[in-house]
Amino acid sequence: MFPPLPAPIAAALAAREYASPTPVQAAVLEAPVGIDLLVSAKTGSGKTVAFGLGIAPDLLGGEAFMPRAAAPLALAIAPTRELALQVATELRWLYAEARGIIATCVGGMDPIAERRVLQRGTHIVVGTPGRLRDHIERGNLDLSALRAVVLDEADEMLDMGFREELEAILDAAPPHRRTLMFSATVPKPIAELARRYQKDALRIAVSTGGEQHGDISHQATLVAPQDMERAVVNALRLLDPPLAMVFAGTRAEVSRLSGSLVERGFSTVALSGEMSQSERNRALSMLRDGRARVCVATDVAARGLDLPDLALVIHSDLPRDPETLTHRSGRTGRAGRKGTSLMVVPLPKRRIAERLLTAARINAAWVPAPDAEAVRARDSERLLERARAMLAEPAEDTDTALAQQLDSAPEALAAVLFRLLRAPLPAPEELADISPRPQERAAPRVQGGAVWFHCDVGRQDGADPKWLLPFLCRRGHVSRDAIGSIRILARETQFEVAADAAQRFLEAANRAEGKDAEVRVEPMQALPRAAPPPAPAPARAWDGPQKPRKRYPPNAGAAGRPPSGGPNRRPK
Repeated sequence: MFPPLPAPIAAALAAREYASPTPVQAAVLEAPVGIDLLVSAKTGSGKTVAFGLGIAPDLLGGEAFMPRAAAPLALAIAPTRELALQVATELRWLYAEARGIIATCVGGMDPIAERRVLQRGTHIVVGTPGRLRDHIERGNLDLSALRAVVLDEADEMLDMGFREELEAILDAAPPHRRTLMFSATVPKPIAELARRYQKDALRIAVSTGGEQHGDISHQATLVAPQDMERAVVNALRLLDPPLAMVFAGTRAEVSRLSGSLVERGFSTVALSGEMSQSERNRALSMLRDGRARVCVATDVAARGLDLPDLALVIHSDLPRDPETLTHRSGRTGRAGRKGTSLMVVPLPKRRIAERLLTAARINAAWVPAPDAEAVRARDSERLLERARAMLAEPAEDTDTALAQQLDSAPEALAAVLFRLLRAPLPAPEELADISPRPQERAAPRVQGGAVWFHCDVGRQDGADPKWLLPFLCRRGHVSRDAIGSIRILARETQFEVAADAAQRFLEAANRAEGKDAEVRVEPMQALPRAAPPPAPAPARAWDGPQKPRKRYPPNAGAAGRPPSGGPNRRPK
């Protein structure tokens, strides 16, 4: 049950059927009134309502309704436009009974219209750091009456490079205001910001650190490096979520992976930093109305997104740190729904993935890679369920008449039904077998000698000839015949490359990009130098017709040849 609250706030909660507070809301309500708070809680834990409840005593001052709207009493700062608009929506219903007026100042909106709203008067302003700072510097946003400042997703704002904007806003705020910081994690930069701008802040940690998000099933799977994209395809097919988000490390990877998924038949949209606001809005609209079921995004582009139906998060690139892993995974399993976070790990990076999970205090289950056979088996189950559901529905008379005209056996008709149901499904991908195998490939010595190379993956990284050989051929743009013996050691792999292809192999290996470039490939000995082309003979000045020289047959004896043995010259 909620503790005693101002009557209009309690009425708003009751209208939304809030029976009891979430852990973070309860912790904020139990804190002494008027003090600064530094709160860390998982994404989607009800933080917006929590800080709305936390600042209510400052805004209402014991009254039933808000005072006349003038200069804002509270300021809420969010990292992205989408999150700021979501926060404003939550605060509007929470303060509706108290007659609270909430305004937004976010990038991508008309700043002149925002200025007019601010001039008319408001109680709470919600905005993004850049737009808020702009309004403050232009004199549109008066902070003199401010009683509370809230930083929502503070760690994300620092990650996105908003430190300067945040400091400028906090410096402009009155020194007597309250400062509440909400963040999924509290890294060192957040702690430093809190020490500078908060006064004796109460530290509240809810469902972070040692406690794993109970609504998220964390999984990790090992695949060969060249099978990362195929594993993503099979995971989407096997789990078949209503909505999935695939994280990629760079904008180029987002573009490539989203294009590949579209080509395979997945309804996919991409989100990356170079997109315009209209393109981003169109992509989000497609996700929310069901026209797209897969979103491929960078970490920055996904900040602040709230997709309630998101059931699957796939890390196609390893997160750069534990905080990023927490933020990515927190996109799913929200509002009481269950979700899955799947980390696709290339064999050479297993130890990195294990360290990430340990640092984030996540106990992930290592599951087999979703191979094509598992996808087909799951397809059969789903198709049977769908066919039984269709048979349970009464048939139209026209459909029954058409079926009678076919005059076919029931089994043949059922086979046609399954073929039609299976047709739109993207084909599953075959993955390389990475089960343990003998760690030596005895290959015949390549013709014409060989040069030894080595790469920085070995037995401890799960290196195996079955995926190493095609990887080396693709990395060096050579055929299998150019690769000789492969020796897999504990931390590295040594292999032969035909001498006549070694230089070409090295140049191609050095040009590798993307995931292939994560494996270092170097020669173990000096490469054979190509013989320099012969220097052209110096030009000879023409000095008139030359006397014809006597030609000798090729089999003439040494005594019959001239001492020079030079070539014969035809007369000009």
